[in-house]
Amino acid sequence: MREMKVRTSQRPRPLPSGHWAMNQRWNDLLLAHWRAPAVQVARLLPAGLQVDTFMGAAWLGIVPFWVDQLKLRGVPSFLGLRGYPELHVRTYVRDLETGTPGVYSFSVDAGSLLAVGAERLFFNLPCNWAEMRLNQRSEREFWFYSRRRFSRRPALFKARYRGLGPTRRLAEMQGGSLEYFLTERNCLFIRNRTGQTVRANIHMVLSPLEDAEAEIECNDLAAAIGIHLQPQEPVFYYARRLAVYVWPVELMRPLPAPHRTPAVVAPTG
Repeated sequence: MREMKVRTSQRPRPLPSGHWAMNQRWNDLLLAHWRAPAVQVARLLPAGLQVDTFMGAAWLGIVPFWVDQLKLRGVPSFLGLRGYPELHVRTYVRDLETGTPGVYSFSVDAGSLLAVGAERLFFNLPCNWAEMRLNQRSEREFWFYSRRRFSRRPALFKARYRGLGPTRRLAEMQGGSLEYFLTERNCLFIRNRTGQTVRANIHMVLSPLEDAEAEIECNDLAAAIGIHLQPQEPVFYYARRLAVYVWPVELMRPLPAPHRTPAVVAPTG
C-alpha cells in the first residue's frame, strides 16, 4: 500500500503530523458490540483514561477480520507474511486530560507468529499467538475460529457472520449515532510493558459500513479480561475493507495530580 493523502469515508480529517509508522489493510470485518457496565470497564483502564459511554453504557467490541498489505516504515516487507486472521477486543475511551476520543485495546490475537512479534516489538500491542481459521462461505458470509495458544484462561471465539449490504442510513452516518460513536476514533491507547499508558495516532479509511447478522457460537474473550456481560442482543456491523495507518507510539503526558487518577466515566450519547 503506497503512502497517499487519505481521509475517512465519513468526513475529511487532517492527518496527524509526521509520518505513519505502520499501515495495513483489514478485510471482511465483523464489528460485534455488547453493552458493558461502565464501572466494571473503568476498573480495567490504566491511568489517564476514562470510559466513553453511549446510551449510558460502556461498549465492548470484538472484531474478527483478516489482514494483508502489512507495512512497517523503513522495514522490508516481511517474507512469507501474507494474509492472516486477527481478532481484537477493545473498548472506547477518552484521554482524561485532553478529551481525545480513542480505542483502548485489551487484547489482539493473531494467526501469524511473525505478526505477533512485530506488533509487540514496534507498538507494544498486547498481541497473542492464536490458532485461527477464517472460511468464506459466500460473497459476504464467513466462519471465524480463534483459540489463543499458551493461555492461562480459556480464550475461544467462534462465530458465523454475514454482511447485509450497504444502506443509505449507514453510508450517511451522523454524529450522535451508535455507528458514528464506534467508528469515528483517531487514537489508539494501550498499556506498555512497564504499565504506563501510551497512545498512537491512527487514521482509518473505512469502506461503507453494513448491517450484519451473526451467530456467536462461543465467546470467552470478555470473561478472560474480567468483564461479565449480561444476556443481551449484540449489535453487529460488517465492513468489506478498512485501511489503517498508525503513527509512532508516544507516552501520554502525565496528569498534574500527584497520585494515580482513578478511571472515570465520560458520557457521550
